[in-house]
Amino acid sequence: MITHTLGYPRIGANRELKWACEKYWRGDISQAELESTGKALRLKHWQDQAEAGLDYVAVGDFSFYDQVLDLSCLLGNVPQRFGPVDGQVDLDTFFRMARGRAPSGTPAAACEMTKWFDTNYHYIVPEFDSQTRFRLSSDRLFDQVEEARAAGFNPKPVLLGPVSYLRLGKVKSAGLSPLDLLDELVSVYGQILQRLSQQGVQWVQIDEPILVLDLTDQWRQAFESAYSRLGSAGPKILLTTYFGELQENLSLACRLPVAGLHLDAVRGNELLAAADQLPDYKVLSVGIVDGRNVWRNDLEASLDKLEPLYARLGERLWLAPSCSLLHVPVDVSMEEGLDPKIRSWLSFAKQKLIEVTLLAQALTQGRAAIADQLEGCRQAITSRKQDERTYVEAVRQRVSSIQDNETRRHSPYPVRREAQRRRFKLPILPTTTIGSFPQTPEIRSARRAWKQGELDNASYQEAMRREIAHVIKKQLDYGLDVLVHGEPERNDMVEYFGEQLEGYTFTANGWVQSYGSRCVKPPIIFGDVSRPKPMTVSWSKYAQSLTDKPVKGMLTGPVTMLQWAFVRDDLPRQDVAMQIALALRDEVMDLESAGIGIIQIDEPAFREGLPLRKADWPDYLAWAVRAFRVSASGVRDDTQIHTHMCYSEFNDIIEAIAELDADVITIETSRSDMELLDAFENFDYPNEIGPGVYDIHSPNIPSVESMVRLMEKAIEKIPVERLWINPDCGLKTRQWAEVDPALINMVEAARQLRASVTTATS
Repeated sequence: MITHTLGYPRIGANRELKWACEKYWRGDISQAELESTGKALRLKHWQDQAEAGLDYVAVGDFSFYDQVLDLSCLLGNVPQRFGPVDGQVDLDTFFRMARGRAPSGTPAAACEMTKWFDTNYHYIVPEFDSQTRFRLSSDRLFDQVEEARAAGFNPKPVLLGPVSYLRLGKVKSAGLSPLDLLDELVSVYGQILQRLSQQGVQWVQIDEPILVLDLTDQWRQAFESAYSRLGSAGPKILLTTYFGELQENLSLACRLPVAGLHLDAVRGNELLAAADQLPDYKVLSVGIVDGRNVWRNDLEASLDKLEPLYARLGERLWLAPSCSLLHVPVDVSMEEGLDPKIRSWLSFAKQKLIEVTLLAQALTQGRAAIADQLEGCRQAITSRKQDERTYVEAVRQRVSSIQDNETRRHSPYPVRREAQRRRFKLPILPTTTIGSFPQTPEIRSARRAWKQGELDNASYQEAMRREIAHVIKKQLDYGLDVLVHGEPERNDMVEYFGEQLEGYTFTANGWVQSYGSRCVKPPIIFGDVSRPKPMTVSWSKYAQSLTDKPVKGMLTGPVTMLQWAFVRDDLPRQDVAMQIALALRDEVMDLESAGIGIIQIDEPAFREGLPLRKADWPDYLAWAVRAFRVSASGVRDDTQIHTHMCYSEFNDIIEAIAELDADVITIETSRSDMELLDAFENFDYPNEIGPGVYDIHSPNIPSVESMVRLMEKAIEKIPVERLWINPDCGLKTRQWAEVDPALINMVEAARQLRASVTTATS
């Protein structure tokens, strides 16, 4: 029985890739040194796969930033602003597309970035215009195939498929359809497959994840057109889908002229239907181990599902994780400080590979062949079910007792607006930031020393207070209207809160790539969630004591706290969200009692949590909106509730965004050139909005003129009295040398815009 994986974490168990990339961007190491780190990581990851017993290793899943961007470079799809492509797309052009800047080459506006389906991974969006042409422009994939072969591994190259690539990109020319480019694109894919065939590759994994989406007939026909040409172009093709069921697209996928089909058996239940429809010569690869969560596989339950399939398909049955393991940490054995009981419930990437091969062994040799592992699995699952922390009666009772009046503000927005304007007396086009300011090495060092017991609590508190005072003074010097405390005490916007809530646990090394070199360490929700004591009140109260200007209290919302964690799989997600919402409601009320008049409850993952099928949207939106409103609705009319959303295409759920009933919403719009505001042309958004004018994910410093231009676009679509001016996102990852001039420019842009608006109205 063939075992394989769709992809593997590329950052390294100790985030080696992150550190190497950031050193290269700073000029601390050479490109050759960066490439050497990449090669060492690839070899290590292939070794992990081989040692687990997999028959193929994934090649092409490695990237210095993003796999979709790698494919754009392979295809020569480089927007004109980055200069002409002469032969190979070089690494610095690759980084300029991702970040707007690299050690060499002229800085330019970075390509847009958005969420990869319903995950917290961000991909670099391909751009298509009337000048787009495709041609082979990178040897990286082919070089890595040779690298794997030379090291003694059996490579299975991984490519995002042509139809999904077009669907996930963005057209920049009027009148152009992405499918207008399909024929030329498929020709280049044919060249790629032919070259891989010449290298002796037996199987190629081509990912077409859009098959789990609602597709029009035109897009379904595109699959038939593309694969009628690619099916015989070179190596055998394993067509790979994940993140959901194919439903009406299943028969299409089964009949395409490819050699095999992979289905996600964790998020779908179509294995028997696929076995019925697949021709006798095709392989069915079953994603039986969860590639997106960290819970140990229930081996016996998996075998119950697989044994009837194996009886029907025999060697035509392949086993794999449900999707790429990019979305989980590397190795749970590194978590020596974790509660041993909880650790026994978990499985990270290395362990998931072993689970795949254990299941294959049990199918081919009988369950007795893995009797010890089955018993260990049985004990861990029983231990988790019986743990008293997973069920807390008081928490369950509070969720079941939520009343309708706890889900709405006391007065409608127009009444609240007048109360808030009387209280805060802000100018037109008020300026603010999203929350965090640069986390300097000194801040990180102090927090690390405190956590390790090398710095006492009083000294740590004083260090953080000094930083808060520094940030408040900075903002006053800039001339911002609504301030923040800068969040120096916070390691991560989810982890920080989870550490103070019951029902969460944390890893020391459970890093997962979010985008580029940005890694997050998602908490694990294993039990019922509650708040033992206030989490942010003392910091916010201290910051507010330093100024007469309003200082926002900063919280992470219930949906984001859910989405950006590894969530328990033994309770409906909406129930977990409501537990978190009630904990946050307590914090909001305590902040208000402490005199904090503006409270921001960030929900950057609100759109990310949306189901992939539109038929499932209403149910999700109902409970997600309700959770936010439970967290926010207990305050007085003159307390202003903000929320923030970034890198989410939410035009199609704008009505649900309005239902959140936040007084002010701030959103990412600079990379998309205010494109997100198109939603407001056909929908009269009732509350206030801050469209971001400063792309904080790029080191480029925005000019006054560029920010004025973006806000002028916003003023065309939204009444100026309802607009705020702010960056796209928090400034945690930026340096002060970048932040200072950017925010000075932002305040000057606001000054100029206020003057022009006043002149126009007078």
